[in-house]
Amino acid sequence: MKKQMSSAKAPKVLGPYSAGVATEGLVFLSGQLGIDTEGNLVSVDVVEQTKKAFENIGVLLESEGLTYDDVVKTTILLDDMNDFAKVNEEYAKYFKGVFPARSCFEVAKLPKNAKIEIECIAIKK
Repeated sequence: MKKQMSSAKAPKVLGPYSAGVATEGLVFLSGQLGIDTEGNLVSVDVVEQTKKAFENIGVLLESEGLTYDDVVKTTILLDDMNDFAKVNEEYAKYFKGVFPARSCFEVAKLPKNAKIEIECIAIKK
């Protein structure tokens, strides 16, 4: 069984995909940008975009009764790998104890010319 996820507190998706899909044991979140519920970037600053992307992740996790502690894997897409240290500093604020496994890539371009996109997988206990 799979269930489409959404939250009134999260931005609407930008295309033909789900913000997230919940299964009986796992939750898969699509890449989250640093955009508000109207679909606008919150800032041109990578740290502010990272904070908002995590806020969007948080409300989607919450819609399934989960928290950042339930995240087991993340993938980060950056438009500039020179932002890696700044993103790491902000990223570390959201996880305690065992950090999720993670991949991080520089990409040529992100939707809305965003500086960062973060996707994750969480486990339901």
